[in-house]
Amino acid sequence: MEIVNFAHGEFLMLAMYVAFFAWALGHLDPLLALPLAVLALAALGWATYHGLIRWVLGGPMLAQIFATFGLAVFLRAGAQFLWGVDFRVVQDPWLGGRVALGPVFVGLPQLAASVAALVAFLGLWRFLARSETGVALQATAQDRQAAALMGVDTDRMYALGWALGAGCVGAAGALLAMYFYVFPDVGGTFALLAYVTVALGGFGNVPATLAAGVVVGLVEVFAGLLLAPAIKYAVVFLLYLAIVLWRPQGLFGRW
Repeated sequence: MEIVNFAHGEFLMLAMYVAFFAWALGHLDPLLALPLAVLALAALGWATYHGLIRWVLGGPMLAQIFATFGLAVFLRAGAQFLWGVDFRVVQDPWLGGRVALGPVFVGLPQLAASVAALVAFLGLWRFLARSETGVALQATAQDRQAAALMGVDTDRMYALGWALGAGCVGAAGALLAMYFYVFPDVGGTFALLAYVTVALGGFGNVPATLAAGVVVGLVEVFAGLLLAPAIKYAVVFLLYLAIVLWRPQGLFGRW
């Protein structure tokens, strides 16, 4: 759709709150609350498209930017109003402690989240590449008018794209809630890295995003280890800036 969702980080924040309150009120572990978070965020993504995005889709770029940026401010302020600014945490999740991988110790929740994210990625990639609906979604992304002439309901595909994107971030939020603090501004921590990862791989290129995510993770870890933890994100953003100046379409370009 050529629209950057500046509220993507706030979607992640809401997903983490869904997982947290499922644990606090319903005594559901974040792993059990994961489907609930996916469905809740997918519904939010679908509603966001129909209630906001479709009305600014043909408008000026600034209107599109301010629409999602305003949505981000609204969601963050609403979370602060409803739940305060305190840090919350899921205590004693099912997966806790750490495992030894040779001389390296890895937190079990982080390892489980990594495996689950990889499974979700493979599922998304297979859906886009192998299913009829996924191909229709790609066709709409490449040329909306041509897809419409071939009988594709492009409005439905756009709504599905928003539901899929929000549903994926719903899964991420539930997994992060196992080991990360939940608070209204948590989305900003991950949203910038998400933008860098997508731009680094190439907008619309799903397989390249995985490779870019690995690159960003390695750069972040080694910068913190070899230089200083306080500047590890600065190194990541400098890498992103260098790639954008050298290859604006990303390392691998569009899918």
